[in-house]
Amino acid sequence: MTARRRAGFRQALGFLTVLGGSSSPGPDALVWFPVVGAVIGVAVGGTWWAAAQLWPRPIAAALAVAADLVCTGMLHLDGLCDTADGLLPPMSPERRLAVMRAPDVGAFGVGVAALVLLLRWVTLAARAPSVLMVAGVWVASRTAMAVVVASVPYARAEGLASAFRGGRSTPAVIVGGSVLGLGLAAGWRPLVGPGAVLATASGAAAVVAFARHRVGGFTGDVLGAAGMVGETVGLLVAAARW
Repeated sequence: MTARRRAGFRQALGFLTVLGGSSSPGPDALVWFPVVGAVIGVAVGGTWWAAAQLWPRPIAAALAVAADLVCTGMLHLDGLCDTADGLLPPMSPERRLAVMRAPDVGAFGVGVAALVLLLRWVTLAARAPSVLMVAGVWVASRTAMAVVVASVPYARAEGLASAFRGGRSTPAVIVGGSVLGLGLAAGWRPLVGPGAVLATASGAAAVVAFARHRVGGFTGDVLGAAGMVGETVGLLVAAARW
């Protein structure tokens, strides 16, 4: 691996997880988003599986949800709260962006975060653990994030996520992320797994489309919200009685 690729991987790891150390983000990191998604997914799915060997499913599911929050440093959860506070109430686009940047959390953020965490817990508790399923869904959410960064307008003049823009890695991210995510999920269940991956991408896309309607584009908070909502939709599909 070249020094440039190593730097891109560290940037993606540092942006999406509590690992990787502090480094200036750049466009070379986008191609690594799906890989980092797989790393997080394996960690979360592995925690889920290991915990299920010792405790009942509800406890194992709760520990898996906690593992995801630990791995991401609650960054995506914070983005979900800020996005809900900024996009859901009636206000001007400028005010929405200001609210999303504020450090406090309002009623909309608390309510949406509670709903999403509850859905993640019950969907995991509803079925037997699968590392491959979680990894596939998490790859899909990070792939969606990378595609959004590369192709959707940025809603602010500048921000942390804007540093990733300017690269030409979108085709590689789409192809690589799709193959990796679909392949992992299909290893769990050949039909349902890919369906969960596609649902993840659709859920993330819906959040970004809503943000584009409300504020004209995406922000770092919107990326976190899109990832969490997309994963939750994917888990709901995976937990259905197929």
